[in-house]
Amino acid sequence: MKIVITGGLGFIGSHLADFLVKQNHKIILVTKGMSKKNNILHISKKINIEKLDITNFSKLGKFIEKTKPDVIIHLAGNTSHSASFEKPLSDIDINAKSTLFILEKIRNLNKKCKFILGSTFIVVGKPKKLPVNENSICNPTTIYGANRLLSEYYCKIFHHVYGIDTCIFRITNSYGPREQIIPKKNAVNFIIYSAFKDKEITIYEKGKFFRDLIYVSDVVSGINSILKKGKPGNLYWISSGKKTWFYDLAKSLRKTTDCKINFVSSPNYTKKVDVGNFIVDNSKLKSLGWHQKVSLEEGIRKTLNSF
Repeated sequence: MKIVITGGLGFIGSHLADFLVKQNHKIILVTKGMSKKNNILHISKKINIEKLDITNFSKLGKFIEKTKPDVIIHLAGNTSHSASFEKPLSDIDINAKSTLFILEKIRNLNKKCKFILGSTFIVVGKPKKLPVNENSICNPTTIYGANRLLSEYYCKIFHHVYGIDTCIFRITNSYGPREQIIPKKNAVNFIIYSAFKDKEITIYEKGKFFRDLIYVSDVVSGINSILKKGKPGNLYWISSGKKTWFYDLAKSLRKTTDCKINFVSSPNYTKKVDVGNFIVDNSKLKSLGWHQKVSLEEGIRKTLNSF
């Protein structure tokens, strides 16, 4: 199949490209810039790259018309909730309008094209009940989360009204090689990197909270399961389904790297937007034949070895 991946040079996108190239698909990666080109150097001769800002809707439309893909996997977006507050109008362009534009362009194509949207646990906000599943109520606490949820609704509407083959996946806290080391972007990778480089990590609230952590290769295999077997119009959670207390994560990193642990109170901003404890029932994804392969211990080891 001819598969377009927006955000294709990024953390998830580059690992997904690795996997799909091995399945002999024709892969076209859409990227705004080439700053992450090292992520795909080893497969650069096996893929095509389109340098394109997905908020430039005129150029994006012409690209889709020219390419006529069988599948579009939409991963591009701003994933920083703090940035979504700083530039809210920009955030809606990249995290919501881009989805609507692509869906409308697919509707007007003279060929069938599957659309898969990458979303996030942030759309849920603070869960009213755990574990979270596909039917859980969403009440996002950030502009980023609200725009991602809006994109999900666009997918559901275009499937229901126009019959377009759309699928949505939400990822919990993912980690692994190639993720940007930015504290506000991916706290887990930042903590692991800090343990490796600075021999010192900072953990909020004495680590007395838990999240559902999943290694990047398990995310990719989950996306592939949805690509092959996902039912049109459906949402799937990609998660480990396991609690990881951040106190235990800190202790594990201290044992592995001999790092110092600093326990501090959460900043006021974090307290306002944080989703709190989070764990997901991933049985719907498992029903497609998917299962987690990489344990937390192995995932941390692989991530540390990548630095």
